[in-house]
Amino acid sequence: MDFATFNWADYMGLFGAFLSAITFIPQVLQAYKTKSVKDLNLSMLLIVFTSVIIWLVYGFAKGLLPVIIANSIILILSIILLYFKATFKN
Repeated sequence: MDFATFNWADYMGLFGAFLSAITFIPQVLQAYKTKSVKDLNLSMLLIVFTSVIIWLVYGFAKGLLPVIIANSIILILSIILLYFKATFKN
């Protein structure tokens, strides 16, 4: 995507990607502060992880920058939550 040729829909896509990407930040921060993830369902985390990988494959195949950005960030945050789930005592 060439930023010089962006239109309003491209900017909306990037803004939506940003909002989607930051949805996990409060949960990651809360888990880090409390060192507790007992209320996080492992199945949900694995579904999110799997769906993000599929979205990334799609985003790269189609060259969709908003999809790639959002799902890359969500992938990192979901990996952090999975790590917390594996390491924090419940």
